[in-house]
Amino acid sequence: MRFFDGAAVDAGLGYPALVDIIEAAFARGAIAPVRHHHAIALDGRPEATLLLMPAWEARAPGSALAGRYAGVKSVTVFPDNGLRGKPAVFGTYLLLSAETGETLAVMDATRLTAWRTGAASALASRYLSRTDASRLLMVGAGALAPHLVRAHASVRPLREVAIWNRTAAHARALADALTASGMAASVTEDLEAAVRDADIISTATLSSEPLIRGAWLRPGTHVDCVGAFKPSMRETDDEVVRRARIFVDTRGGAFGEAGDILQPLQAGVIGGEAVLADLSELVRGQHAGRGSAEEITLFKSVGAAIEDLAAAIALFEQR
Repeated sequence: MRFFDGAAVDAGLGYPALVDIIEAAFARGAIAPVRHHHAIALDGRPEATLLLMPAWEARAPGSALAGRYAGVKSVTVFPDNGLRGKPAVFGTYLLLSAETGETLAVMDATRLTAWRTGAASALASRYLSRTDASRLLMVGAGALAPHLVRAHASVRPLREVAIWNRTAAHARALADALTASGMAASVTEDLEAAVRDADIISTATLSSEPLIRGAWLRPGTHVDCVGAFKPSMRETDDEVVRRARIFVDTRGGAFGEAGDILQPLQAGVIGGEAVLADLSELVRGQHAGRGSAEEITLFKSVGAAIEDLAAAIALFEQR
């Protein structure tokens, strides 16, 4: 059994290579049941969540490489960890042999999740954002934010990155880190103005109330909605889904967990047909993605176990 701590995960993965790996995984397919949600009630504290995400390779006839791996990710989400100076999300990934069931590797899934989440958003951006998109607005400054910024920058010619966060000091810290790495990053306190000026908007928060208003979106904008992983949570309002062409990472996840999709569905704002395609359908050419420079596109991601499995296999085989 091999162990991959956070540093080993960071050393073994990179953009845009991981974007290509995730794209190939969605094209190939895997068996990935909808993840398990378990609420953890804590006295006097916000409810925490335990997530379990299994997946295994489908055995393709004639392929010597298919069907060799399975995996499961265990993730905890403790919303008030910021008060303790800790990330809200922690996780462990077990990579297993699909032939014997033995554990091949134990990986830091907190880092693995950050890497594959950024890659999935960048993969969607390849199909849904304008090819000349140069201004990114990052809403949220948590552990996912730097990965989302760097992943988007690996597939689009970003020149400016604006960061908005409820805690301005966290936005400043992220902007400073990105600037030190060579990006032109700045902090904004005017969310509406920043939305109106952005080509790509990426949101990664634990918000239960909409942050992005559809009335603020200009034609051609791509919205990458990564946070709000429960039906009770959302980062966009009804006007966003009214105006946008909607895409998701997986239909099962979106229709089971994504408040940004489920709440307007339940209110009758949109119908199920409004979700035009998922990542598998995009990468297999079953939907063309963005159809014109003027379209507003929305990609809603809640995370998919196929992404974790693909990233874990790539890390294990590379090292």
